[in-house]
Amino acid sequence: MSLADSVLAINNDLPIRTNQPVHSGKVRSVYWLTPEDSERLIKERGYKVAPDAPLAIMVISDRISAFDCIWHGEGGLNGVPGKGAALNAISNHWFRLFREQGLAESHILEIPHPFVWIVQKAKPVMIEAICRQYITGSMWRAYTKGERDFCGISIPDGLQKDQKLPELLITPSTKGILKGIPGVPEADDVNITRHDIEQNYAAFNFRSFEDIDFYEKLLREGFDVISNELQKLDQVFVDTKFEFGYVKDINGQDKLIYMDEVGTPDSSRIWDGPSYRDGKVIEKSKEEFRQQLLQYFPDPDILLNKDRMPERAALARDNALPEAILMQISSTYLGIAEKIIGKPVTLAENPRQEILDILGKEFNLID
Repeated sequence: MSLADSVLAINNDLPIRTNQPVHSGKVRSVYWLTPEDSERLIKERGYKVAPDAPLAIMVISDRISAFDCIWHGEGGLNGVPGKGAALNAISNHWFRLFREQGLAESHILEIPHPFVWIVQKAKPVMIEAICRQYITGSMWRAYTKGERDFCGISIPDGLQKDQKLPELLITPSTKGILKGIPGVPEADDVNITRHDIEQNYAAFNFRSFEDIDFYEKLLREGFDVISNELQKLDQVFVDTKFEFGYVKDINGQDKLIYMDEVGTPDSSRIWDGPSYRDGKVIEKSKEEFRQQLLQYFPDPDILLNKDRMPERAALARDNALPEAILMQISSTYLGIAEKIIGKPVTLAENPRQEILDILGKEFNLID
């Protein structure tokens, strides 16, 4: 089989039985199971959820997005080999540690294949929960322009690029376009303050005012768990994004959980520790790919300037990147995943067929 065949680029056309449209994001696709299949699996597999809980099959892909575009390579390489399996393996590892250390559950009920999660439907909190331990990226760019207030938090003058911040900063932004919240623009991914959340907690889908404290507690504790483990591997946890949602427990009570993915090279910045101590930043995350794109194209402003989105979309559509760029990202993702989980990532030769075989034979979900 060719290298391109080992990449799962399209993941929203699988014949998984569903009576709802498939929700396809930048990386994952979600297939909502029928109520009958959800109820059957809960019984057959012994999931500790309410008997009428809606379930879904979540399938990851090897697609890579950056600067709000999906990129592809030469030779029909429509993704990064090993990327999907690496992201899932890393998330699974952190979710397990969170559970073992008593933080909170995740939406994952079972992992039948390295590309597949069986999940319980969660009602998302409409916040991209971002926390930062170092000043870099967009925050550094704003700081150099004189900004000192980030999401209602003041930070001091005199900081240097890539320096560790005096404390872990929580800098949330909106998840999707939220309407009718005073002082919050009706646009995706705009920065908000703790005050905004407190004044409008129900609009962000929090069940109670008290859950704001709980979400921040889970955010800090989750960050610390990952940061401490990475420190043992001499890697630096720079910043990350968490997502939260509510599910019903076995008694039908709402509980706040972690959802989406956590601590991955897609959702976080991770730096190599020895290099950082020597004054050099070596990215172990998607930031490496962003930097490569900025160097590869002669006019990087297209990638950075939101007013040039049509040009950017054309750039991604019309340019097959050199295979070497995608293979370098593959090496980075698999390398950091293997460090974190302590063993090689299980790779699929033909992930699509493997997924169909398992979901058909073991779960009776393929039409």
